[in-house]
Amino acid sequence: MVICGDDALAHRLTVELTRLYGQRVTVVLPSAERGHGPQIQALATEHGLPVEVVEAAVLDHAALAAAGVRNAVALALTSEDDQANIHVALRARRINPALRLTVRVYNRKLGRRVEQLLDRAAAARRPDLPPAALEASTTVLSASATAAPALVAATVAGLSHVVPVDGQLLRVTEVAPGAAVAGREVATLAARTDRPEHDRAEELLPDPALLPPDGRRTVLELVGRVQAPGRPRRLPGLSAPPLGALFSRRLRWALAALAGLVVLFAALTATISGTTPQHAAWLTVMDVLGVGDPATEEGSGRKVLQILTAVSGMLVMPLMIALALEALGAFRSASALRRPPRGLAGHVVLVGLGRVGSRVLESLWELDVPVVCVERDPTALGVATARAYGVPVVIGDATQEGVLEAAKIGRSAALVTLTGNDSANLEAALHAREGNPEVRVVLRLFDDDFAGVVYRALRDSYPRADTRSRSVSFLAAPSFASAMMGRQVIGAIAVGRQVLLIAAVEVTANPLLNGLTVAEAQRAGFWRILAVDLREPAARTPDLSRPAGAGPELLWDPAPGRRLVDGDLVVVAATRQGLGALNYGHPS
Repeated sequence: MVICGDDALAHRLTVELTRLYGQRVTVVLPSAERGHGPQIQALATEHGLPVEVVEAAVLDHAALAAAGVRNAVALALTSEDDQANIHVALRARRINPALRLTVRVYNRKLGRRVEQLLDRAAAARRPDLPPAALEASTTVLSASATAAPALVAATVAGLSHVVPVDGQLLRVTEVAPGAAVAGREVATLAARTDRPEHDRAEELLPDPALLPPDGRRTVLELVGRVQAPGRPRRLPGLSAPPLGALFSRRLRWALAALAGLVVLFAALTATISGTTPQHAAWLTVMDVLGVGDPATEEGSGRKVLQILTAVSGMLVMPLMIALALEALGAFRSASALRRPPRGLAGHVVLVGLGRVGSRVLESLWELDVPVVCVERDPTALGVATARAYGVPVVIGDATQEGVLEAAKIGRSAALVTLTGNDSANLEAALHAREGNPEVRVVLRLFDDDFAGVVYRALRDSYPRADTRSRSVSFLAAPSFASAMMGRQVIGAIAVGRQVLLIAAVEVTANPLLNGLTVAEAQRAGFWRILAVDLREPAARTPDLSRPAGAGPELLWDPAPGRRLVDGDLVVVAATRQGLGALNYGHPS
């Protein structure tokens, strides 16, 4: 297998393929001395893994040939440059039409079209390949989109992570000891005990018969059908600004005072002139605007009142100019960036609006979670998204004094730091904890070992607050690796600092599944069978997607005595090691 890239995802993907799947991997990178090149090189020189490094400044035909793409089984392109990845994918498809491609593309709409294009190219060059192979020949993934659900689930307490499978919604939720599950429970994904002698570590996919009675469980429950996406809703507490917000309080008081004078003069005019209130109001407005006739034949009281009304009318023009200028400035600010509203509390402070931050912002906005963003670069990718959604943005460095305070960190419910700098993310988290010791913190850290150390230190230092450290490459790599292996990963679920995969696995010729009952095929700690596909093999799609309006055809939580036979397709929740074992049909 071939990987093109020298970033964290390429490094983590190389580890996944070699350690979990036993694959020989060739990594093509610009230099073994820059980026994650030294770490990738160390996998072969220090850890003895079957990794070969090919240095190439440009991913041209010669570089792909040197990496052995013509005889490779799969190729992964992990660069953050969408155009470069698509270009290399098209070149690789011409070299090896049967190559299994996994392409990282941030633009999801473009990714879907590129996937169709590459599959059509494979079909045109290899008409002898079966349709199933062609459907799985290209997989376009976004690392940020793959990792965003887990980051959102860690950020928002009380809102469960949701995975759509075959038209149904599977919700991941944590259940307290003795509590009931709201939906239909499909499986227990993890168990945890809070007893002092334990380290509060999650046991993944435990044996149901050995669950601790006093522990919390993370369960997967079936909650219903996927609803068609409706019109996005406004954020609670962050709706469109009222008209009064466009003008300052001083200007509004001046306008109210002028209106009060007009009403007073109209009442006096009606009293002095003895006219009807409607006629008196008309005369007063004419006097204010300076278009009324002089009251030459009226009494002295009416003449004095007309003079006073005309003098007050002189205030109309500057007041109208001030209203226009202030409204223009307010509309300019509204079209640029909103400020956090006064009194905002219980919101999420999102630091970093790059690719990952933009995905997380979209997910939080769709969940109606109030958000305040912090970004040092006003031209960052997610700033335009925040502007379009009307989400407040504080422009500044989150590590500097006063920036997080401007985002109301003291009254926030959670902080999620997603910048590209580990030190900045950690410093922002520590600064937030100083002002709000119980704030929930989710950090993006590139170094997995460093993430583990930080997680334990923050957890021990602030035992009453939730802390989660996440690496996007760690969350996304299992999906990329499974796609390269030809397996369809439907979703990834973060449990603590570990990842569980929801995947579809063929039973045919798999000794760990074929001919066994569901109870016999279960493997505690490695995988659990969630459902069996009832469709004929020819009617299935790799991602278990269903046409609009079609009903689901998965048998959820199958009976323990149901026997798995050739042609069956099962949906499993598995650890990375467990899915690797299922791919090869033998235990890890």
